[in-house]
Amino acid sequence: MRRVVVLILLYLLMQAVLPLGEGTAAALVLMAFGFLILGAYSVGELATTIKLPKIVGYLAAGLAVGPAALNFVSTPVMNQLAPVSELAIALIAFLAGAELQLDEVRKRGVLLLKMMTAELTVGFIGIATTVAVLHRFLPFLNGAPWPEILGFSILFASVAVVHSPAVTMALLSESGAKGVVARTTLGVVLLADVAVVLSFSGALALARVLAPPSGNAGVGVLTVFWEIGGAILVGAALGAIVAMYLRFIRRELFIFAILVAFFGAEIASVMHVETLLTLLVAGFVAENWGGGEGEQLRHAMERAGAPIFVVFFALAGAKIKPSAVLELWPLVIPIVVVRAAGIWAGTQLGAWWAKAEPQVAKYTWMGLISQAGVAIGLSSVVAGVYPERGEEMRTLFLAMIAINETLGPILFRLSLLRSKEATPESFRGGGH
Repeated sequence: MRRVVVLILLYLLMQAVLPLGEGTAAALVLMAFGFLILGAYSVGELATTIKLPKIVGYLAAGLAVGPAALNFVSTPVMNQLAPVSELAIALIAFLAGAELQLDEVRKRGVLLLKMMTAELTVGFIGIATTVAVLHRFLPFLNGAPWPEILGFSILFASVAVVHSPAVTMALLSESGAKGVVARTTLGVVLLADVAVVLSFSGALALARVLAPPSGNAGVGVLTVFWEIGGAILVGAALGAIVAMYLRFIRRELFIFAILVAFFGAEIASVMHVETLLTLLVAGFVAENWGGGEGEQLRHAMERAGAPIFVVFFALAGAKIKPSAVLELWPLVIPIVVVRAAGIWAGTQLGAWWAKAEPQVAKYTWMGLISQAGVAIGLSSVVAGVYPERGEEMRTLFLAMIAINETLGPILFRLSLLRSKEATPESFRGGGH
C-alpha cells in the first residue's frame, strides 16, 4: 500500500512540476531522470510483492510514463538520456566478466564447457531456424532478400540465447544452495555470457556485411578481426590497470567503479572495438588478478550502478510500442517455446557428452531460462546499428524477456527444490 501511495504522490508532483520545465530541455531531462529513478524503483518494489522480478516492474513503469502512455518521458528526452543507457551497458558487461571465477573454471571447466557448448549451439540453431521460417511475419524481415534474412536470423539468435547471471546469483544467494545443480547452472550461465558476447560480436559483423546499415558501405575482414581481437587486447589492458589500482590503491571504489565503466566505453569507442567484449574482458581480468580486491570493486559497481540500471530498464520499457508488441505476440510464444526446448535438449546432450551427474542432466536447464540485462544491452546495441529494424527487433526481444524473466526464477527455484539443494524455508530467509 505504501508503494502505491508513493506512486500516486509522484504522479501528482510530476503533474505540478512538469510545466515549470517546459522550454528548458536540460530541466526536463533532469526531472525525467529523477522521476524514473523514484517511480520505476517503486514499481519494481511493488512487483516483488506479487512475486514478479523487479526488472519487470521497471519495464512496466517505463512503458507507463513513456510516449505510448502518459508521455512524461518523451522521445526527445529519451534521446538526451541515451548516455545513461550506454553507461548501463558498460556496467552490465564489466559485471558479467567479473562474475566469472577462475577457481570454478579449473574445478569443472571441461564439464561446463561441454554443457555450455551443446546448450548454446542447439538453442542458437533452433532460434535462428525459427526466425528464418517466420520471416514473412516479422516486420524487420518481411520482404527482405535471403542474405539479409540469414544475417538478421543469426543476429537475433545470438542475442536470444543469452541468460541472466543476476537472477541466477540472486536466487543462489537467497537460498544458500551450493550443490552440483546450483554450481553447474552458475558456471554455465557465466561462461555463456563470455561466449555469447563473442558470438554476438561475430554475428553483428556478419550482419553488417550481409545487410549494411544505412550509409554504411559494409565492413572488411580486417575491421571484423580488429573489433573482436582488439576488444580482447584493449579489455585485457584496461583490466590490468584496474587490477593494479585494486592491489596498490584501493580507495574511493564507489567513484572508481563508475569511472571504469565510463572511460572503458569511451576508450572502446575511440579504438573502434566492441564495447561489450572490451568491458567483459576487463571485468574478468580485474576480478581474477586484482589481489582479492575484485569482489569489493564488483560490490561498489553494483551499488553505484543501481540507479543507472533502474533508469536503463525504465527507458527500455518506455521505448516499447504496445501496438507492435500486440502484433508480434503470436510470434513471441513460438520463439520462447523453441528457446526453452533448445535449452532442455542442449543440456541433455551436454550432460551426456560430459558424463555429468544425473541431477545435473535433469534439472540444470530450468536455471537457464531467465533473461535480463545482458539481453537488453545486446538488443540496444543492435538498435544503435540498425535504428529502424533494430527497434522492431528490440520490441520482440523485450516481449520475450518479459516472459523469460518472469518464468525463469520460478523454474530455477523449482529445480533447486526438486534436486533437494534448497528447501522452501531457505527461500523464506533460511539461506544466506
